[in-house]
Amino acid sequence: MAAEDGIAIPGGSPDPEVLSPEAVAFVARLHRTFAGRRRGLLAARAERQSRIDAGERPDFAAGGVREREWAVAPVPKDLADRRVEITGPTDRKMMINALNSGAAVFMADFEDSLAPTWENVVLGQRNLHDAVRRTIAFDGPDGRRYELGDDVATLMVRPRGWHLVEKHLRVDGEAVSASLFDFGLAFFHNARALLDLGSGPYFYLPKLENRSEAALWNDVFLAAQEDLGLAPGTIKATVLLETVLAAFEIDEILYELREHSAGMNAGRWDYIFSVIKKFRASPDFVLPDRSLVSMTVPFMRAYTELLVQSCHRRGAHAIGGMAAFIPNRRDPDVTGTALARVREDKLRESADGFDGTWVAHPDLVAVAMDVFDGVLGDRPNQLDRLREDVAVTASDLLAVGLTEGAVTEEGVRADVGIGIRYLESWLQGAGAAAIYNLMEDAATAEICRAQIWQWQRHGVALDDGRVVTPELVTGIVNDEMTRLRDALGAARFDGGRFGDARRLFERVALDDGFPEFLTLPAYEVLD
Repeated sequence: MAAEDGIAIPGGSPDPEVLSPEAVAFVARLHRTFAGRRRGLLAARAERQSRIDAGERPDFAAGGVREREWAVAPVPKDLADRRVEITGPTDRKMMINALNSGAAVFMADFEDSLAPTWENVVLGQRNLHDAVRRTIAFDGPDGRRYELGDDVATLMVRPRGWHLVEKHLRVDGEAVSASLFDFGLAFFHNARALLDLGSGPYFYLPKLENRSEAALWNDVFLAAQEDLGLAPGTIKATVLLETVLAAFEIDEILYELREHSAGMNAGRWDYIFSVIKKFRASPDFVLPDRSLVSMTVPFMRAYTELLVQSCHRRGAHAIGGMAAFIPNRRDPDVTGTALARVREDKLRESADGFDGTWVAHPDLVAVAMDVFDGVLGDRPNQLDRLREDVAVTASDLLAVGLTEGAVTEEGVRADVGIGIRYLESWLQGAGAAAIYNLMEDAATAEICRAQIWQWQRHGVALDDGRVVTPELVTGIVNDEMTRLRDALGAARFDGGRFGDARRLFERVALDDGFPEFLTLPAYEVLD
């Protein structure tokens, strides 16, 4: 585009159709309309954090929409039954496999499971474009061809969060919001094509903290629909309930999006990270080893039960959390144990009233589907389960101190090793990383580094009496780097970006300040 238009693409245009003048101009219009409001909301986040650091605690708002009777708008037919949803990055082969997996919904992810290199972001939009038009195909190095079958999952898209920018597109000298970039291109190119197929433009909204941030998305939707001549309410969006502050505003967030709402999802890994981050200044919120923070500990139980109750009261779907296990075909015992745990997790969710759940691998679809089929039968959901037995208080949501367990050297080593391995993968351009039979994304790395920061910040004692200090952590980092080199081999280790990953991990885990998201400094060094 001409410089006088105020639009620049510093990295060049790897796909002129995806980055057509019309599509880029659409994103620019969204940016010019909403960039100032976005900046104001991010500033409000920082101001709220300062108050929490000083001892303020969240509570439910009195009166208002929480006390009134209202409901969200009905969802289209292809979003009524969401009993199993599969998620993954916008990699071409992964998208084809996910759409063919037998799941009810596939969420194409531009956020936590995608490393946002310019190539990945633009190629992801190309893959999305082709998937909508059923022309997507992939020829593997083994000669196998991957194509869509006749029966594919309903497509949803998760753009990046409000805190991120897309540095490769600048409007009036400013990097555009990554949220508006991802949403804008996906909507501009695919909304009408999806409607022609009998579906629609459906989205997932990550990392919202309050009703004002939801209201911003709602206004973006209204503006985008008007721009393309589509009726209000055409867009449907599911909010990921993955921040502790948002748990206190479920009703308000649903209300702001009520014309466009498709419910909420229990984004549980990010939720744990959010609890550590928001209350990082208080020793009362120190958690034990990550492996001990299960969905049945008191504060997590309160969060998920409140989600189901609040959503169903408003006629909105409640979708359960992620099962991230990757089946190990070489070790049936490991796989059998893990699948039993997945099944147990999904039984708990379905019994609690969730309408569906998430999995990260096609081989988990059948397990989760069997559980929800057993509860739902021919019904599309269980919105009639109002969970009037649930009575969650603010204290219940903040009962982090009731989480039992110790901090151990093994827990520190796990956080360090997994955190560095994930960051190295991310810096190499792979945001979904298979680590120890789990499909990890940025949320896992956030918990890992946040726990290390929290433990050394508050001088937590290990179960053997040693105190977690920067020196202790650095020693473990040294050990884990040696272990990784031995396990992966010198060629893979030396040819990777483990040095960069280590420096980044130590920065976000040991610096005095607490970066709000590790992807912010990581994006600065991403090629």
